[in-house]
Amino acid sequence: MRPVGRHCSRGADNLPMHALLEAIAAMDLPTDAQRIFHGRGGLYPGCEHWTLDVFPPVFVLTSFLPVGADTEAELAAVDAALASRWQQIAPGAALNWVFQCRGDAARTETRTMAGSVPEPHVVTEQGARYRVHVGRGQNHGLFLDMAEGRRWVRGHVGARSAERHGIKVLNLFAYTCAFSVVALQAGARQVVNVDMGRGALAVGQQNHQLNGVAAGASFLPHDIFSSWGKITRGGPYGLVVVDPPSYQKGSFVASKDYARLMRRLPDLVAPGGHALLCLNAPELGPAFLQDAMRELAPALQFVERVANPAVFADRDEERALKVLVYRAPALRDAEAFAG
Repeated sequence: MRPVGRHCSRGADNLPMHALLEAIAAMDLPTDAQRIFHGRGGLYPGCEHWTLDVFPPVFVLTSFLPVGADTEAELAAVDAALASRWQQIAPGAALNWVFQCRGDAARTETRTMAGSVPEPHVVTEQGARYRVHVGRGQNHGLFLDMAEGRRWVRGHVGARSAERHGIKVLNLFAYTCAFSVVALQAGARQVVNVDMGRGALAVGQQNHQLNGVAAGASFLPHDIFSSWGKITRGGPYGLVVVDPPSYQKGSFVASKDYARLMRRLPDLVAPGGHALLCLNAPELGPAFLQDAMRELAPALQFVERVANPAVFADRDEERALKVLVYRAPALRDAEAFAG
């Protein structure tokens, strides 16, 4: 990791992206989907609006500021840096990259800058395969910042794969079901995926088929808050994963709706089971989750905060992605708690 305070200052070429270009020059040949440069963490002053991801074989450069007068020159600099490094680490291979601008809240612009985007586009991460779509929309089908959360699920479920032929997992706000894929690969007995987005769940079903784990998964295209009866009847669960959007108008607002989820956890998590609570809202720190859990689900005890991938380092960890692990008391402990 480069030291805090490394600037994306304007150099002789008048481009405010020196740290981004350095990251490109230093990158290794990517095999798994991953982030290459994370300006959003605030460690590179002047470069906070840039991120660079790779969904092999395609790089995705994103700007969170509107396109300005210098943008074309900046894109030309990135293109030259990518082409130079690509020839060093993948000589003879075609360079593919797209640019996405999210500076306008009402519209996202995505354009192919070099090469092409495969269709279907399948990437790998930690031995799993996923369908992605980088040419449209802001969500590409796999959230790269959650890589360590998926690694935790893989390890946790794998360590319990012999328990009654594996544990049962509930995956709330499942999106394209990456948590489900890794849980089943690790030996989960069953995973119940719930998300109101039918399109996302359809991609999730494809992800299970890609990885040969379709038999262990079920998919419920429902609004979670109107489906508690069905969800509860399917439990209890050895692991409950909660990964909601921070703000989705008309569906979920973390500041007021997360509490509704927490109240349900004691009835969903099996004795001795775990809950993985995720939140990607910079304005809400870990204390938001921890304080509410102490009030609304006091029987579940905080275990740890899962570290984010190193490349997603933030100058303020309170603002970074939160992935918190909680444990329900074992049956004997639960009886003592109730008494």
